[in-house]
Amino acid sequence: MAKANFQKGQRVWVECVGAWALIEKVVPVWAKGFAEPVRITYDCGFGREFNASELQAERVDEAAASLETGDWRLLRARNKWQAPEDCPHHPYPGTYPVVVTDATDWGGWRVPGAEYDRDPHKMELQARLIVNAPRLMKLAEELVNYVEDDADEAPQAVIGIARKAAHLLQSVLQPAAPPESDDADPTQVAAE
Repeated sequence: MAKANFQKGQRVWVECVGAWALIEKVVPVWAKGFAEPVRITYDCGFGREFNASELQAERVDEAAASLETGDWRLLRARNKWQAPEDCPHHPYPGTYPVVVTDATDWGGWRVPGAEYDRDPHKMELQARLIVNAPRLMKLAEELVNYVEDDADEAPQAVIGIARKAAHLLQSVLQPAAPPESDDADPTQVAAE
């Protein structure tokens, strides 16, 4: 007997159409004498029903999913190497920013003390940017989805911005390619 592979409202890739779609209706096909459907098709709003083999579920990257559910926050750590009176030029004398990306206050981003002392305002900006990165990523996804859904009515300027947002999202979600040669320095990553 047939079992449903997808559910109503799920986003799927329709291979033969080459587009993303939402499943509008799960359509079971019944046969006389059977207690369960013998086949299940899916209505995605393209004028015909599709078999499960023609659809692909949207893959959810676990790292990206943790961005949505994660509670990234900015903490302040005590500077063990400098007393507050030794660094009055710091925005928060005696402390430095720590971005925590895990529920147990582990993991995340920290800055070396010497680098923080060299340009504390730049490090504070970086910390705020990192803390807000999941929300900025979500905003970019919403913009791309908005333009995909209403491409005919969206202004050209918004479409251009959405293309840039899609490119940025792609560069974040796809892992970086390994270096081409063994001579390449793995610590040097080219920014686009």
